[in-house]
Amino acid sequence: MLFETPITRLKEEYNDNRFYVKREDLLPFCFGGNKVRKAELFFGDLRSNNSDVVVTYGSSSSNHCRIIANMAALNNIKCYIISPEEGYEETYNSKMVGLFGASIVKTPLDCVADTIEKTMLDLKKRYTPYFIKGGGHGNLGTQAYVNAYEEILQYEKENNICFDYIFLASGTGTTQAGLIAGKIKNKNITQKIVGISIARKNPYGRQVIIDSLKEYFNSNINYESDVIFIDKYICEGYGEYNSDILGTIKDVLFFDGIALNATYTGKAFWGMKKYIEENGIKNKNILFLNTGGTPLFFDGLEALS
Repeated sequence: MLFETPITRLKEEYNDNRFYVKREDLLPFCFGGNKVRKAELFFGDLRSNNSDVVVTYGSSSSNHCRIIANMAALNNIKCYIISPEEGYEETYNSKMVGLFGASIVKTPLDCVADTIEKTMLDLKKRYTPYFIKGGGHGNLGTQAYVNAYEEILQYEKENNICFDYIFLASGTGTTQAGLIAGKIKNKNITQKIVGISIARKNPYGRQVIIDSLKEYFNSNINYESDVIFIDKYICEGYGEYNSDILGTIKDVLFFDGIALNATYTGKAFWGMKKYIEENGIKNKNILFLNTGGTPLFFDGLEALS
């Protein structure tokens, strides 16, 4: 697949800032989202290794697991999803994982690593399994958003614009790491890439991104100054939200026709606006990377009423 998603201008101008959004939710596979870019690279590597089973990890609301299960079905290979049993509930994503024929292995959260190891050992007796870390973490996941950053640069060139800020929902870290790596490769000194955490706290959340950059560049350089990871807007953690986040989702839907969700993109968009207000950011060109999660919008539809 060849990917290129549009960048559109939003109607809203907040603090005299001009807002744009890169529509990763429109990636043309299984409701889109940033996990599609990553999965395509991982499955290319899977095929080159002649693997016939894929194993990954994620919660019942995981966009990553939805995409991996669908891509496994497309490639006619078996798929195993390791999922924590705590808080497990049926969602549109988990329904689709089942629809695609993936085997869901539920396990206590503190047994996840052991369950992954045991599953891989069992599968190696009969197959050539391929493991993908949760969220598509790793160098291939980072590379996917180095590629996306090149698209952003091309848009800037064609439209004679420079984005002062890029904001995104930051989860497992490689989407943000990829954008930062693209920025470093292109020697973009002034642009700020701001990850709004949807669950993780500092210093861990920030360090994961720093470590991803070190691994990607195979370098011991300290990338600390390049990583802006904000954990002020996570509410009570993963999947938690407040009435202001729901109001933000409704506003973006009503005025721009874009469906955000309370777990990732809606929380990040709200956090972006709070960050802009609290830091007195004015008269800037701001790009929001819509990392997708359309099925999660429908999981939360009743809460918007």
